[in-house]
Amino acid sequence: MYHRNMNMYKNIASVAALIGDPTRTTILSSLADGRALTAGELAYIAEVSPQTASAHLTKLVEGGLLVMQAQGRHHYYRLTSSKVAEVMEEIASLAPPAPTRSLRESDQAKALRFARTCYEHLAGELGVSITNALLKKGYIKESNEKYQLTNLGEQWLIAFGVKIDGLNRLASSIPRHIDWTERHHHIGGPIAVGITRRLLELGWVTRGPVRRSIVLTDAGRIHIQREFNFE
Repeated sequence: MYHRNMNMYKNIASVAALIGDPTRTTILSSLADGRALTAGELAYIAEVSPQTASAHLTKLVEGGLLVMQAQGRHHYYRLTSSKVAEVMEEIASLAPPAPTRSLRESDQAKALRFARTCYEHLAGELGVSITNALLKKGYIKESNEKYQLTNLGEQWLIAFGVKIDGLNRLASSIPRHIDWTERHHHIGGPIAVGITRRLLELGWVTRGPVRRSIVLTDAGRIHIQREFNFE
């Protein structure tokens, strides 16, 4: 009986093995902002040959972590769902900080720690700070293992110009993600995506030179401080 019960963990081991390979980890992390990349782009990011990247991508697709879409001569790959990105972030929060081997790697790490996208919503120091500001203002509140949007928060979203379809259905459940660089929670899900898109629309933040990084604009430094009451 005990042996049969242990068989249920074999599927977990197979997924862990897929994620555990350094090249595949790099590929998955590169796609964690929700966008799709070609096999060639992923090979370049992972610093492997196209043939090696293809072999890894095949395993990730077969393992259900990636989906592939053919468009003309190119094959585009993206995460199967936001759940894959969440799992990657959770695992990263358990891992010790990676050592930096050069000034370039140090600068990239700092950029991603400050602000980055995680399946289209903000993460990093900026994402955590905005989440804390929403809590302090009473726009969201803690509810078991998630956040809940308050009536005051719904009014703020509308006034701030955040457009989310089916807002009432989403209001009772806002995912709470552990941020792997800050070791604190930030909001996730459609509401977090809506806020991030609005910040981009306003020009308060923009996509940075490091993949997945987000940087504040000069106007954003002023307006975000005023809007969320933090430095």
